[in-house]
Amino acid sequence: MRTLSARAEIFPIRGSFRISREERTEAKVVVAEVSDGTHTGRGECVPYTRYRESVEGVLEAIRAMADAVTNGLDVETLQSAMPPGAARCALDCALIEYEAKAAGQSVADRLGIHPGPLTTAYTISLGEPDAMGEAAKAAIDEGHKLLKVKLGHPAADEARIKAVRAAVPDATLIVDANEGWSDSTLLRLMSACAEVGVALIEQPLPASRDGVLATISHPVPICADESAHVTDGLLKLKPRYDAVNVKLNKTGGLTEALKMVKAAKEADFKVMVGCMLGTSLAMAPAIYAAQNVDYVDLDAPLLLSRDRHDGLTYEGATVHPATSALWG
Repeated sequence: MRTLSARAEIFPIRGSFRISREERTEAKVVVAEVSDGTHTGRGECVPYTRYRESVEGVLEAIRAMADAVTNGLDVETLQSAMPPGAARCALDCALIEYEAKAAGQSVADRLGIHPGPLTTAYTISLGEPDAMGEAAKAAIDEGHKLLKVKLGHPAADEARIKAVRAAVPDATLIVDANEGWSDSTLLRLMSACAEVGVALIEQPLPASRDGVLATISHPVPICADESAHVTDGLLKLKPRYDAVNVKLNKTGGLTEALKMVKAAKEADFKVMVGCMLGTSLAMAPAIYAAQNVDYVDLDAPLLLSRDRHDGLTYEGATVHPATSALWG
């Protein structure tokens, strides 16, 4: 008989992690586990208050599916049984791994995707300009090539991006404002990013007020994050956005993420596969979605003080697919 369990876990962050709307010192995750006593599948999600999620609410939503799992719920029927979001993400990934193991397969064979190593971005947390420049230089010295620079406090954002560029003149930079800019600061800060050769600006305006992006030129391509969740609605993002950030936590798991990546490419969006602040267990399924996309941002385990046993292997900017001891 199949059973479903869910638990909350906490992992400390190295130092702190700061974006426009919050500062955090720990990552709170939820793990779903499907098992029949012989085969076990696991999935991890990160409840996110921006989307009105909590650890307690996500645990409750997952545990409410226990009878359905016992009665044979599979990945396909899960998609309509739960809404997109963190809870479905954890259960979707757990069921994918469980179903593969129960069939005597690897996830790679079951999905027909055999993932290879990827170059991931590395995140520079929001801070004072000089400190961000120093952090960027340290990241490059450690072998990172693509940096995601957190902005979102407009008064000093121009100084921040200039300080980072001065510290790492040859790095590829992505700016992530996390909805922290406004109509009145947008053009100035986009111009500042263009002047220093930023490759992509992620979610500059609040999702509820991003319509203005369709009325202005984009000197730097603009990527939707908080404005982009699932495949339905992708076309509504044009012409506001040039790219979309696909995250399993938002799509409700790997199943929908794979569909969204395919649809986004067909709609001529650039595609990033990103993550919330979780462990290697959350990154492992995302690596499948991140094959052959334009940008990969799966660095969260590097920002933690400790990761899971058998976590992903990172070599500088390169992240390797999981071993079967972790997921798959």
